[in-house]
Amino acid sequence: MSEQAAALPQQTEKAASLVEAEALAQTDALLTVRAELVEASPEVGVALIDTAQLKKTLEAALLTTQEPLLLTELKKLSDAPVENRLIEELLEQLAQEYSGSGVELNRVANGWRFRARPEMQPYLDRLNPQKPPRYSRAVMETLAIIAYRQPVTRGDIEEIRGVAVSSQILKTLEVRGWIEVIGTRDTPGKPELFATTKQLLDDLNLRSLQELPSLEEIGSLLEQGEQTAA
Repeated sequence: MSEQAAALPQQTEKAASLVEAEALAQTDALLTVRAELVEASPEVGVALIDTAQLKKTLEAALLTTQEPLLLTELKKLSDAPVENRLIEELLEQLAQEYSGSGVELNRVANGWRFRARPEMQPYLDRLNPQKPPRYSRAVMETLAIIAYRQPVTRGDIEEIRGVAVSSQILKTLEVRGWIEVIGTRDTPGKPELFATTKQLLDDLNLRSLQELPSLEEIGSLLEQGEQTAA
């Protein structure tokens, strides 16, 4: 066997080693570049997230909590940094998947939450026959005035209703978490200014004040919300 032929296996092995080393170097370089891109633009890292698992986690969290969850809270459920857009897309998918069931996933003022569909309530009431409290006409009128004219003072409410507003009415609404004092008016006596809360929007299943229903609908919607929460 010639010396050239004898050296051929060694040359082949050396070449293979060089190719392997070059491939490893290129892989390391690509990983470094990717890491830099992810650090500069977090959305690049979305591909690293197991979206199927994340959606299951979001579903479990929302089904087992009694209060709405904000996006900032839901993002904590991801193992990697995640954009609001991805969380919202997964939530929309969940809402669609539950569209034919007895519960619904809604976005309200304080975040996202599952709740029983209103048409399911008569059946659920059989498990808990105790009815939620019914509010007087005076309470509902006062709430409506605050909702549509806010911020208002007690004097404003009395002027619109044409009758005196008892402290108990305002106290009832405050205890329920539907109104709060947000300041005072810069007039003699510094009367308190009342406004509605996000809790009221949640109970009405709304995102913002712009979605408020007609005055006639508020009472029935709140009654449904009270039954759902009971």
